[in-house]
Amino acid sequence: MSSPQWFITGASHGFGLLLSLKALKAGHRVVASVRNKTKSADAVNQIEAAGGQILELDLNESKESITKKVQAIGPIDYLVNNAGFFVLGAVEQVTEQEAHIQLQTNFFGPLFTIQAALPLMRQRRSGTIVNLSSIAAQDPTPASGLYASSKGALEALSSSLAIELAPFNISVLIIEPGAFRTNFLAALTPPSAPLPDGYEGTIAQTATRAYIEKDGKQVGDPQKGVDRIYEAITGESGPAGHLKGKVLRLVIGRDALERIRKTNGKFMQDLAAGEEATLSTDY
Repeated sequence: MSSPQWFITGASHGFGLLLSLKALKAGHRVVASVRNKTKSADAVNQIEAAGGQILELDLNESKESITKKVQAIGPIDYLVNNAGFFVLGAVEQVTEQEAHIQLQTNFFGPLFTIQAALPLMRQRRSGTIVNLSSIAAQDPTPASGLYASSKGALEALSSSLAIELAPFNISVLIIEPGAFRTNFLAALTPPSAPLPDGYEGTIAQTATRAYIEKDGKQVGDPQKGVDRIYEAITGESGPAGHLKGKVLRLVIGRDALERIRKTNGKFMQDLAAGEEATLSTDY
């Protein structure tokens, strides 16, 4: 029996690189994507030295191009949509181009890779699709509106997809990380347009600065985060191994857990406060 085949996007750094190396160390086959082999030479060398293959893929390519590249891999056991980036700025501040690129990379790109991989997964009646989201999808903060929207869209897609694919024995897993000490914040895209007049001194401005200042100070250990993700995907023994195929979402990071508990608590308060109005709308 051949070892499992992984396809992991966004492997030039962070979770994508670490997960690629972990799967390769376990003797699995890995195709990992980077946007540019030259610019990601260090990651490319590490993955290839460990026995993996590199695919140049930019999620801003056309659907036709993404489909052709993904389907050329052949049957995929574990599809991990990890590639993504963060457009920073107040909602009013974000440009049309930034909004399009944010959604293309974080939502449409994963959608197209999923659509490309599914025919063979359905034919084989097996497979796992893993979508890297963010705690921001559940708890959006100021200056992260576009990023949170792209991840929220990916989560909604994943929830529906999980139900659609259950008859084919294909599982879907959403990963909701908190703040991990990767280069994620260092690589964020700063606003190209200035903050509109009137926002000076508001939470939108202070939140933008806070994101930049948090780089390198995140509480999450990326290797431990990847270990939990790997366990939940494969069922390997560890704190998350028993979750394989049993949960739709995996929250990783102490800060993420605290934030989601707080936002869920607020949602339940709103639900209770509006219950009379909610129930007054039937015929």
